[in-house]
Amino acid sequence: MKKLHSLFIAKLISASLLGAALFGAASCSQESGPEEIQPAEKVAEKKAVIYQVLPRLFGNTNSTNKPWGTLEENGVGKFSDFTSKALNEIHALGATHIWYTGALHHALVGDYTEYGISNDDPDVVKGRAGSPYAIKDYYSVNPDLANNPAERLQEFRALVERSHAAGLKVIIDIVPNHVARAYHSLDKPQGVQDFGAGDNTQVTYARNNNFYYVVGEDFRVPVAEDSYQPLNGEVNDLVDGQFIESPAKWTGNGARSAQPAMHDWYETVKINFGVRPDDSKNFSELPQEYAERDYRAHSQFWANKKVPDTWEKFRDIAHYWLDFGVDGFRYDMAGMVPVEFWSYLNSSIKMRNPNTLLLAEIYTPERYRDYLHLGKMDYLYDKVGTYDAIRAVMENKGSTDKIAEVQAGLVDISSHMLRFMENHDEQRIASPQFSGNPEAGKPAMLVSAALSPAPTLVYFGQELGEPANKDAGFGKASRTTIFDYWSVPSVRRWNNEGAFDTALLTKEEKELRSFYQRLLNFSKQSSALRGNYLDLHNYNRKQSTGYGEKQFSFARWDKCEKLLVIANFSSRHSEFDFVLPEGLLRKWNLKDGVYQVKGQISDRTINLLINNRLGKIHFKLKPFESNIFHISSASPHNSPTNI
Repeated sequence: MKKLHSLFIAKLISASLLGAALFGAASCSQESGPEEIQPAEKVAEKKAVIYQVLPRLFGNTNSTNKPWGTLEENGVGKFSDFTSKALNEIHALGATHIWYTGALHHALVGDYTEYGISNDDPDVVKGRAGSPYAIKDYYSVNPDLANNPAERLQEFRALVERSHAAGLKVIIDIVPNHVARAYHSLDKPQGVQDFGAGDNTQVTYARNNNFYYVVGEDFRVPVAEDSYQPLNGEVNDLVDGQFIESPAKWTGNGARSAQPAMHDWYETVKINFGVRPDDSKNFSELPQEYAERDYRAHSQFWANKKVPDTWEKFRDIAHYWLDFGVDGFRYDMAGMVPVEFWSYLNSSIKMRNPNTLLLAEIYTPERYRDYLHLGKMDYLYDKVGTYDAIRAVMENKGSTDKIAEVQAGLVDISSHMLRFMENHDEQRIASPQFSGNPEAGKPAMLVSAALSPAPTLVYFGQELGEPANKDAGFGKASRTTIFDYWSVPSVRRWNNEGAFDTALLTKEEKELRSFYQRLLNFSKQSSALRGNYLDLHNYNRKQSTGYGEKQFSFARWDKCEKLLVIANFSSRHSEFDFVLPEGLLRKWNLKDGVYQVKGQISDRTINLLINNRLGKIHFKLKPFESNIFHISSASPHNSPTNI
């Protein structure tokens, strides 16, 4: 065995102390010493596990799944399908929060005129069931999801109450960057104006306009590409290649033409937050020192300032849903909205309920810290970073070295980075376009869940290995459609006519779900996963023969637990002598001897040998095997001289 270089020891100890500063545990105090760096921020007392689900698909047991099928042909899930039994099973899986994607009323192709709802034009609707991110009424919910559309808000309120009774907090989407072209709220409170109702449409931009305008031009429907036809060519009175919008508005992704392209977000219009067409800001800028101040100080900063009308509208929307009983918001494309607005909105939310969970979709790493510290977000998507690095390993396009590199770059904000391997935007792990094998997701999810105290996201059906291998119409294979009336085969089997059990699942599906259940429940309860972190990957790449670019490892610990996380991303067996360096053993106060190391995700007990202040575990890992091992702090079983 190579001797540990003294300089490398110093680096390990330094990294360990930095980990203590970043990940100080909340419920179990750290082993402290005179050299210990105290936690720099408060870490949540319980790791959040978010279960994302589309109500439209979740409870739908109709197996027809005709591409471009109507609601009558393919069926649709309802709020009522989330029974107490279903919600209790989701909670038992390990979820602390449930994110109801598509709950708000968005544009769709369906006739609800008897309830006073105007028909949406298929020329500006994606798919038939419509995009959940083309909101038509921010003060109401999707009539498709109600047994009685006239009572849709009451039915959603009952769902929120059932969710809370099952121990789940509720998250919904807010999409500040854009709304549906035909936005119109029927259920807005008295005194609230619709977006655009007070706009001066004779100018491209005005500070208190809600939209941007293409003055003097009417909107024109995009020119179809790749033989696309709305509703797949079905005859419909509204499918005529026209949509009345005069003057035309800028499109949701910022396209400024009166006729957006098919690849633009043509079904939506861009919201104006007081940013001029030349990108200059028409509102008070937030001083940099506010990055160090809490939400109360941010709220005070905005208290006496006049803000653009759009800001106030979204504040009122957020407060409405907080009062309704919602516990958190996922913000779509938050990076397309100025950070000052987020400071204003999020501080107002936290003043109303400081426990609200605020999650932002953002893909620009250079702006992460601004959106956390100035924008007062709780969590950001860790897509451009951890997700991309792990996916590259799974697709044999990258090394686990990149995962370690990404974590080093996020060391100061890792506890704010939401980890996931699936969501509605990403391809399913089991799809042929990704790994084609749900087993490959096991090491990926274990590493994601154990890296930091930040939340873990699971997309419904992921725990069953759903491959999403059919074209639904507008939605294509590899991603479960968010645009079509459809059902999810693996979720239908788990539903089992409302039993929500494993009776109809395959052996492989049962085993996979059991793995997710053990992992998620352990990760949310473990105090060490909210404690210290030390990378062991780079050290073992140098020290361990057989440990390579398909393995990944790190240590997590606090006063209560000492954990070793090891993952094999290889489709082959891997065997190697794993080394724990002297610096870590000293932090763990482990002396020479033999210790039992017990698996927490699967039952497996192995030995840790410590000899001359260097620890070694001989691993034989099966394909895709991963585990979190607990190292007992009890006295060693034997001294190495007696082995």
